[in-house]
Amino acid sequence: MASKKDSSKFTGYSLAFLAALMWGISGTLAQFLFEQRSVTAEWLVTIRLLVSGVILLSYPLWNTKAQVIAPWKNKRDAFELIAFGILGMLAVQYTYFAAIKHSNAATATILQYLGPVFIACYYSVKEKRIPIPKELIAIFLALFGTFLIVTHGSIESLSMSNEALFWGISSAVALAVYSILPIRLMERYDAKIVVGWGMLIGGVAFSLINSPLAVPGVWDMKSYLFTAAIIIFGTTVAFYSYLLSIKIIGATKASLLACAEPLSAAIIAVIWLNVTFGLFDWIGTACILATIALLTKEEAKH
Repeated sequence: MASKKDSSKFTGYSLAFLAALMWGISGTLAQFLFEQRSVTAEWLVTIRLLVSGVILLSYPLWNTKAQVIAPWKNKRDAFELIAFGILGMLAVQYTYFAAIKHSNAATATILQYLGPVFIACYYSVKEKRIPIPKELIAIFLALFGTFLIVTHGSIESLSMSNEALFWGISSAVALAVYSILPIRLMERYDAKIVVGWGMLIGGVAFSLINSPLAVPGVWDMKSYLFTAAIIIFGTTVAFYSYLLSIKIIGATKASLLACAEPLSAAIIAVIWLNVTFGLFDWIGTACILATIALLTKEEAKH
């Protein structure tokens, strides 16, 4: 019979994988809105943060109003919450879209998934140790698998401008900041409150540059349904699940498991867009599944 610790770890792994799945779905839907309905990335980032923030804060606000406003009564907590909202929540979304704008989705994804490397390096410095072999192998498998899935092994597809390189590396750093910054806050407050405020802060900050009232694009039933799915599943559910997984299994493991995002996007593309799943896709899939198996494997008991 599984112990509570094992059960908790399984929950953490499942939440990280769920987040990756939801991000993969929302990425596919967002690509459709950008290309087929002329919706801008800036507007979509703004509206998804604002609405998701309100959704996540609504339940605790209705039941425990005091807890919702509690972070603002502590100067350090308030400062970290604002930093998380802007440097973490907003930055991780906008830098990724900016990298796509200056290059392509494949290049942007590869660069963003350097994030686990930054996270592993951060903890190595903080804990004054070198990454253990298991972590190094997992990082390599995750990056290599992601590379194969989004580029099909073509180095040429990664050629990029200075702007693309800047935004791509920025997205990796933002992913690391997003994963690490709220950990202390989530030890003090409910994850819904931390994530909700982070989204609302990021959305309000970006609204000063891109008004959510200036709605771009062509709107029909698909536009409304896809936007709702991106907000509910690709933002509210995904980011909340990811941060919960960090709380359970740690930032390094959660971020590596999130590398399943391009895998989920590829599977969706095969099912929905009839995209061919070739040799490099299968090899990349095997690498990512191997990463998941490696990280979730029960450590030997001493």
